[in-house]
Amino acid sequence: MNINREKLEQQQIWIYVITLCFAAGVGLLWNKGGSLALFIEPIIGILLYSMFCQIPFLQLKKVFQNKAFFKALLVGNFIIIPVLVWILTSIFLTDSVIILGVFLVLLTPCVDYVIVFTHLGKGDSQSILAATPFLFILQMLLLPLYLWLFIGKESLSIIELTPFVQTFLYLIVIPFTLALVTQLTSRKRSLSKLVLDFSAWLPVPFMAMTLFVVIASQMTILITNPSPILTVLPVYLFFHAAAPFVGSLASKIFRLEAVISRTVAFSTSTRNSLVVLPLALALPAPNNHVVAAVIVTQTLVELVAELIYIRAVPSLIK
Repeated sequence: MNINREKLEQQQIWIYVITLCFAAGVGLLWNKGGSLALFIEPIIGILLYSMFCQIPFLQLKKVFQNKAFFKALLVGNFIIIPVLVWILTSIFLTDSVIILGVFLVLLTPCVDYVIVFTHLGKGDSQSILAATPFLFILQMLLLPLYLWLFIGKESLSIIELTPFVQTFLYLIVIPFTLALVTQLTSRKRSLSKLVLDFSAWLPVPFMAMTLFVVIASQMTILITNPSPILTVLPVYLFFHAAAPFVGSLASKIFRLEAVISRTVAFSTSTRNSLVVLPLALALPAPNNHVVAAVIVTQTLVELVAELIYIRAVPSLIK
């Protein structure tokens, strides 16, 4: 059976589910599973590079051609969603470390597999693809501001600045820069074009590998200390129930047609968990394990939510 890239991307959610089950088994049965944590950062680095290579940074101006779509994305993801997250954390959470993890993951809109889910949910995948550079750059600029506003200076003291900045540099800035250089040189150099084409195959297998090493290495910690997971579940359940309606509301404000409205709904509902995971792992121990568990839990909840979204969003927004 021939497997092309499109088929691989369409089946990615099942690949991740199988990977998660296998990783959980390995983590529970292999007493040296924690050693897999050594592979997390290298794998995430390759994953992020491959993902950034697929983001059309050279076509950033396309998102501004549909001004109403641009405004709906902006209002939905960076105004209404932060208010929703702040309300949910205020109601359900008190631990500043857990709150930090929730803010890291829920305040950052997805820039990778949201494209596939948008397509499966009868949205405009090309529009969200064109918007990904804008979403990525803006979330990286606004995330520190949100953390300062919502958590405050005292709570931010749990972050050790040097490893946090180093991780941001090694796993976000450098892969982002290399991807941008690859795109810029691919038009003139055949090797860069070859690398760019090959990188398009990497996001799904490397995201599966990331999920595997994260879950397998953290499984013992999750089992022995399940309270962070149980604490954040209500937040994630309420968030994923409300997030599509946030996108629908933002779309109605700017009078978008149904297909584009579904696109905004998927954007407001899908979060950037694996991009912020390196930032969580850069926190001092044991906070890094708690925040990583909080972020991974969101990913698990989100994968289930996406199965519902791809059927519910087209019915919700007709």
